[in-house]
Amino acid sequence: MSDERSHLITGLETQKRNVRRVNVQVDGEYAFSLSLDQAARLHKGQALSSAELAQLQGNDEVERAVDRALRFLAVRPRSEHEVRQSLRQKEVPPPVIDQALERLRALGYVDDHAFAEFWANDRRQFKPLSGRALRYELRQKGVSAEIIDEVLREQDDSEEAYRAAQSQVRRVKSAERREVQQKLMMFLARRGFSPRVSRDAVARLLDELDAKGQLASISAEDDVMEDFESDP
Repeated sequence: MSDERSHLITGLETQKRNVRRVNVQVDGEYAFSLSLDQAARLHKGQALSSAELAQLQGNDEVERAVDRALRFLAVRPRSEHEVRQSLRQKEVPPPVIDQALERLRALGYVDDHAFAEFWANDRRQFKPLSGRALRYELRQKGVSAEIIDEVLREQDDSEEAYRAAQSQVRRVKSAERREVQQKLMMFLARRGFSPRVSRDAVARLLDELDAKGQLASISAEDDVMEDFESDP
């Protein structure tokens, strides 16, 4: 049988170290703390049942979990799996995590489709990868296969490999076409591109540079740059 007896709010005091938290006294003793917004709905002398007190505490737990998640999301968009893992590491109870994620989804802060699009576009702009490598990264972040398939539906590995090679070619200190080709092929392999796609992309790029008379000047232009990109 549930305890429905009334309890009295006997004190509401703003915390000294965190002015956005309020200590709540119930029946003359400290009971718990709440956010300023939640505490604003209470007043001294207010009678609440045990169930209502438990609901206040539960709502506060969810609110704090949402705040923690929002701080985590402030750095960059995250997948739902990443947010869940972050809250787990902070020892937030699973039921509270579920409620926090439900609220975050409703507010639009957690959206795996939007996240996958962000991740793929960011990679294409700053670090072109093969579709296979992108698929692996998104799977590691807990994105569903259905969403990955949709986001990568128009992935063009040939074009991405060419763009990746473009970004790297002037870091290769060699005037020998064969050596430049070999190093670029190794670079593209680390980005997940197949040998055929890599070979075609490198041949296309080097043919263009050769036609413009730029291939032989590659080594002389960027003496201050490192020999080759370290690509984990």
